[in-house]
Amino acid sequence: MRVGFLGLGAIGSPMAAHLARRDELTVWNRTSSRASAFCARYGCRVAATPRELASEAQVVITCLPTSREVEALLQGPDGLEAGLRSGALFIDCTSGDPATSRRVAERLSRYGVAFVDAPVSGGVAAAEAGNLTIMVGADPATFERARPVLAGFGKRIEHLGPVGAGHAMKAVNNALLAVNILALGEGLAALVKAGVSARTAINVLNSSSGRSFVSEVLVPERVLTGSWPRTFRLALLDKDVGIAREILRETGVDGPVIDLVGTLFSRARTELGEQADHLEAIKLIERQAGREIRG
Repeated sequence: MRVGFLGLGAIGSPMAAHLARRDELTVWNRTSSRASAFCARYGCRVAATPRELASEAQVVITCLPTSREVEALLQGPDGLEAGLRSGALFIDCTSGDPATSRRVAERLSRYGVAFVDAPVSGGVAAAEAGNLTIMVGADPATFERARPVLAGFGKRIEHLGPVGAGHAMKAVNNALLAVNILALGEGLAALVKAGVSARTAINVLNSSSGRSFVSEVLVPERVLTGSWPRTFRLALLDKDVGIAREILRETGVDGPVIDLVGTLFSRARTELGEQADHLEAIKLIERQAGREIRG
């Protein structure tokens, strides 16, 4: 299959690498040197423009920071829209927003191009292993077309509903991740100040009902060790919480918890900067508490 892939970031690169092993792959990236290095390693081809990539592809996959950037790549004489052919399949693996997805789907349908929103979850490790969870929004027939492509880098592929449903699910998932980060950070800071070992507290939580992915994986690997690797920018999680807040408003669901978390993450983004990792929000809790949470 002729596949075009745009967006060779931390998650996109391993996703594209899996496809390069089985498909005829062409890639494009805003930083062209990254695309060249990728193809030197995996034996694919670099497109000079999104239009060139689209003109040769049966399937186009985007994996970008925001829906705004996906929509921007459609436009102009060298954009995707100028190269896409009737019958092509467009799969957007960006953690985007449902409203833009629906707008893009409508726009592409005029050219006979089917659209799928398919954001992924699992992080870099799952992307490298090819076992990402993929949340899909599409009509049933288009989902069945997309499934074999998504199986190249995903293990759990869930059809959640029409276009936009995948992005809605991803936004709510990440909002709950943000809730867990802040709640666990606050709880651990209080326990440490009350004289409880942070490592012991985590061990007890992880055999009790308060456990979560944050307590089981992220905090032990990063906070207790003080390593703070940068794998997922806090700015992007802030963006996802904002999308979740908008979904709550659109559906008429009162969301005071997610609203508060959104406010706190926006504040953390301002204080820590655009390059901070999402888990570094706990650093602000440590700062306020005057105590580090370490093993």
